[in-house]
Amino acid sequence: MTTEDETDRDAPQAAAPSAETTASEAPPVPLTEALAPTAEEAMAVSPPTSAEADEAQAEAVAPPRKLQAPRGTARPAGGLAPRTPRQHVAARPTVRKAPAASAQEATASIAPVAPVRPTTLAIDIGGTGLKASVLDAAGKLVADRVRVHTPYPCTSKALVEALATLVAPLPAFERVSVGFPGVVRKGIVLTAPHFVTKTGVPGEPPVPKLLAAWTGFDMASVLSSRFGRPVRVCNDADLQGLDVVSGSGLEFVVTLGTGVGTALFLDGKLAPHLELAHHPFRRGQTYDEQLGDTPLRRIGAKKWRKRLDEAIVNFHGLLNYDKLYIGGGNARLLVGHVDPSVTIVDNLAGILGGIKLWEIDE
Repeated sequence: MTTEDETDRDAPQAAAPSAETTASEAPPVPLTEALAPTAEEAMAVSPPTSAEADEAQAEAVAPPRKLQAPRGTARPAGGLAPRTPRQHVAARPTVRKAPAASAQEATASIAPVAPVRPTTLAIDIGGTGLKASVLDAAGKLVADRVRVHTPYPCTSKALVEALATLVAPLPAFERVSVGFPGVVRKGIVLTAPHFVTKTGVPGEPPVPKLLAAWTGFDMASVLSSRFGRPVRVCNDADLQGLDVVSGSGLEFVVTLGTGVGTALFLDGKLAPHLELAHHPFRRGQTYDEQLGDTPLRRIGAKKWRKRLDEAIVNFHGLLNYDKLYIGGGNARLLVGHVDPSVTIVDNLAGILGGIKLWEIDE
């Protein structure tokens, strides 16, 4: 069955900006004039004004429009619901706010008293940006979150140096948690899909030297030597999921940013990481290639949401999950467009999950 975006010959639409992407760090695809700076970028300069906060709140409660699954496809429980007049008026998406933070990260609670030890440096490594903060044992931010661009070409040495620069202004910490966009086991990188390419755009061919350098890279040991503290590393979607899942049933986490990340939890326990985003999806491309920043800018938010609708139907048919969480920078484009059973996750969860990483067995 042909969907609205079966061909890229359609006139492209301007997509709303990703909360994780800035113009200088985006993949090498020209941004349209309609793409304004993200809320996160604006906050890096100054806190949001009262009017901006009011506008963000109004957007979060605006009457939703539903994503429509492909014709002839069964509607899964917990997935995207059929459009009906009653749902169109009454349905509201669940926005799962990270503790003390709004859905747009307009505010973040900084511990007003001495932090509860141990303190954790939490690092979120993304395809376009590197973010970090220090948390106390109660999950409170000890300092404002800091952010720098992801360097490209991104060698392991370049990434470590960028992380050292990133955390330099932060207060002291006793341990480190890192979310990495690839498969990581016992602190060792098995795959680094973004970093083995020249610019990090999903679908680019890998550079042989980068592929060899990243495969088997012992990130935990290298960062532990650099920071002088114990380090744990896991997949970035897994880290985000640790902060948001309820701990009941089969829960599935999808992150939408430069590419696509996935994580699976059974009764709160993290399952072995599966790179579902790199499986074939449509038109000979993977989920990562079809739902990342590059296609979002090319086809626009409306068609991009239709693709996501199709992807969610596929994921549910494969996993039969009980609960779906969607996070990452581009999840903000789904507010008001998804079924209430889908939880839109605050982007700060990629940092806050760093506490939980130290509560599970490696």
